[in-house]
Amino acid sequence: MASTKCTLRRQRSILSKRTLRCGLPPARLRLLNLPPNSATSCGPVFKCLNPGVWWGWASLSKCQSFVIRGDKDEQAVLCSQDKTYDLKIADTSNMLLVIPGCKTAEQLKREGTQGNIVHTEIFGFSNNYWELRRCRPKLKKLKKLLMENTYEGPDSHKEEDPSRSKYTTEDLLDQIQASEEEIMAQLQVLNACEIGGYWRILEFDYEIQLLNHVTQLVDSESWSFSKVPLNVCLQELGPLQPEEMIEHCLKCYGKKYVEEDEVYFELDADKICRVTAEMLLQNAVKFNLDEFQEVWQQSVPEGMTTCLDQLKGLALVDRNSRPEIIFLLKVDDLPEGTQERFNSLFSLREKWTEEDIAPYIRDLCGEKQSIGVLLTKFCRSSVQNGVKVYNSRRLIS
Repeated sequence: MASTKCTLRRQRSILSKRTLRCGLPPARLRLLNLPPNSATSCGPVFKCLNPGVWWGWASLSKCQSFVIRGDKDEQAVLCSQDKTYDLKIADTSNMLLVIPGCKTAEQLKREGTQGNIVHTEIFGFSNNYWELRRCRPKLKKLKKLLMENTYEGPDSHKEEDPSRSKYTTEDLLDQIQASEEEIMAQLQVLNACEIGGYWRILEFDYEIQLLNHVTQLVDSESWSFSKVPLNVCLQELGPLQPEEMIEHCLKCYGKKYVEEDEVYFELDADKICRVTAEMLLQNAVKFNLDEFQEVWQQSVPEGMTTCLDQLKGLALVDRNSRPEIIFLLKVDDLPEGTQERFNSLFSLREKWTEEDIAPYIRDLCGEKQSIGVLLTKFCRSSVQNGVKVYNSRRLIS
């Protein structure tokens, strides 16, 4: 685009006021701003303005950058270090000018700049801008990628195959539509670990094997679940499994703390009971509830107590069945989109109580949005046998 020279009276103040008048808040103004005498920065800025380009950087301040992420078949999102935003093009009747060193009226006021005539160079213009709206990170793809090649231990034949998919942090940042902090937090939720520079999810059976080694050692040594010494665990279990895997297991199912220069872990009974239930339920389509609860309690380490509240978002109880049954229903396996999630849930069960459906839609709530608001928007309510239940607003085939 050819550069155009022009004279503007009090150009910086005028441009700032005009931009704000057409609905462009300061954050969007900074997106259009160019550093003084920096022709090379025009490229990245126009990438962010151009809806046909899916990747670009925009320096919004001296200490923060945004990145636009998305494949060609995905709706682009803009990510900061810790948040994700939907991108939507909004038109404006006033032309937006891209000018080096442009400052807002507030900046000029703070600097005490006097109004004068300035000769400046316009790098470009636009009749639309990106409108940003905070959204949930799109993390379902993260688990899908890591499940392509789960880690079964150092002796697995899969580790000898170089063609199997592996992903570094940079690889995940390239492919997942979420901020870096959101991705790292989700990796912890998935109990993923970094092995040889690549992020891996442990094969479920291998994870259970590691956990059994730890709980059996705790039982044999008569330790308290609240005080499991790291060094002794590594010494005793090192001949059986890699030390980094033992420590990873303790981090997944316990809380680390230091006492008298010694590292200990406090095991989380709820997490251990939950994963034990998952192990029992994954091999059964449906399980008699009474029988399951009995087997479940017998399967967890002595001293831990099971309860159905530990299974929220993991398993669903059918109280209308005779006898009552329980089956595996993981929130991670449900669609990521809000309407698609509700459609999936109502295809499984026509009517839900709020207590039953809440664990499966809680992650859909946005900022300042409650479960009640979601239910009101996507469901109809009625009273059945004195209990409030919800069904779909749409016809579910």
